[in-house]
Amino acid sequence: MSMKPYVFLFLVILCSHYAQGRFTSYRQSSTHLTSNGVSESETKSSPYLTLKPLSAESTTCEETYGFMPCTTTVLGNLFLMLVYGYLMYSAAKWLSSGSEILLEILGPGIVGGLFLPVLTSLPDAMLILVSGLSGSTETAQSQVSVGIGLLAGSTVLVLSLIWGSCVVVGKCDIENSIAKDNKDTRGFNFIGSGVSTDIWTSYSARIMSVSVIPFLIVQIPAVLTSNSESRIAVLIALIVSVTLFVSYCLYQVCQPWIQKRHIAYAKHKHVISGILQHLKMRALGWLLDEDGEPNKEVIDKLFCTIDQNNDGYLSAAELRALIIGVRFDQIELNKDDAVENVMKEFDTSHDARIDADEFFVGVSKWLNVAKSVANANSPSDRGSMKFLTDFHSRTKQEHDLLGAGDQSDKASEDRKNLRWAFFRAVGMLLLGTLIAAAVAEPLVDVVDNFSDATSIPTFFISFIVLPLFTSSEGVSAITFASRKKMKTASLTFSQLYGSVTMKNVLCLSVFLALVYFRELTWDFSAEVLVILIVCTVMGVFGSLRTTFPLWTSSIAFLLYPFSVALIYVLDFVFGWS
Repeated sequence: MSMKPYVFLFLVILCSHYAQGRFTSYRQSSTHLTSNGVSESETKSSPYLTLKPLSAESTTCEETYGFMPCTTTVLGNLFLMLVYGYLMYSAAKWLSSGSEILLEILGPGIVGGLFLPVLTSLPDAMLILVSGLSGSTETAQSQVSVGIGLLAGSTVLVLSLIWGSCVVVGKCDIENSIAKDNKDTRGFNFIGSGVSTDIWTSYSARIMSVSVIPFLIVQIPAVLTSNSESRIAVLIALIVSVTLFVSYCLYQVCQPWIQKRHIAYAKHKHVISGILQHLKMRALGWLLDEDGEPNKEVIDKLFCTIDQNNDGYLSAAELRALIIGVRFDQIELNKDDAVENVMKEFDTSHDARIDADEFFVGVSKWLNVAKSVANANSPSDRGSMKFLTDFHSRTKQEHDLLGAGDQSDKASEDRKNLRWAFFRAVGMLLLGTLIAAAVAEPLVDVVDNFSDATSIPTFFISFIVLPLFTSSEGVSAITFASRKKMKTASLTFSQLYGSVTMKNVLCLSVFLALVYFRELTWDFSAEVLVILIVCTVMGVFGSLRTTFPLWTSSIAFLLYPFSVALIYVLDFVFGWS
């Protein structure tokens, strides 16, 4: 990223430091048709425009850090808000880009699970922290609405407009309940087109749903109309929020290991189902007897055909010959690992070979597993062998949903530039952190001044405008989703759910700490209700399904105006805050 825009913005900010202006007011007197802008009329108001005098009381404002420009005019504050907002957006982009490069170099684990999620949420956390640290308790209580507005607005923006846009730009044709990669021939078909994600994405949505627990805890006194217990509820919610933050980071650290275990088991199941399919064809479909139980006589004969040296045992080499002859639906399979896992599954005597009885027990076990799946999903197939075909298809689908086909590790093409990329990533992270730290307080002050100049509540400015500056993941998420693949869709939605989760645990922890230690009043019931509704609706969506037809995007889009309207009605009509 070029530094020229930032040099230009810095010069503009310095130049704006010397700009001044005067407010206008009205006169009532019909005799004073004009004004020189200095003489004051004896009357208090007028229907004619006049300029307010350049008095210190009406035109001066407090400069952040003692040198950052400030103004009391509407246009001036709007200009400064756009400038500071762009700088904050740039900081978020630096942090996001640096995090992605560092993740590619160092991989997941401690860096990907602990360090990077914190950095990507840093702009939001900075703004929330600054909003509650400034000035006296009364000033902090006034400005802290910027923090809660940013927290609620970021959550709603990500789960509504950005989420829905990702479905629209990433849509593909849905066939057999799964969106086909790079196949988009049905246009805007609300049912026949959409996106599909892997099962790990639904896990991320469930974690996001759990992350709203601290919001529920802190609202208990408000529901019970007990103001005396509010401070205790804030402390408990803070402890729970910090605990969830630590737990989420540990999960992120351990996730690659958990994912590999799940994928290995899914591949093993598919290998077993392929072997059963192969045995069914060689036995002409008679693996089960008339009672639907495993046919020992037929299975023993199959054992003898596989036992090439007729020694009464199946060796690893004979198992490998069997597996090589099985069709596995274009799944990348390590034959040695497959042989090893099947041997562990069947060899109960641990003598590195499988006898006829062990073979019968192992085949019978997996036949019963396949039958149980058929009984649960299609009871009519119980007496036929069709359940094996269904079981084989289901193991293939489970393998795909786990994203197992995308787990092949690719070596870096240019190892020579690895060190340069590392230092570049660290530099981007440091620069983004410095910009976010420097701009956070001026941006909060400008929002407060703009609210005073326009009489627009600070909450709505922070709810609608500030998330546009800090949610840099929105542009990258939409761009990534446009590649129209299950892998990219899974990564996109996992990123969105993870972003909201981190806001709900890290940013909320910062906010609750401010409220508790600065002894502020918790009076944000409407905002909390909106966060709960949006996270619950989208969390249930993401948890219960892996394919999202186009119609689901309309629900996401509607959540945004619904949230704004709900907060307005609750706060300004019913007076919740």
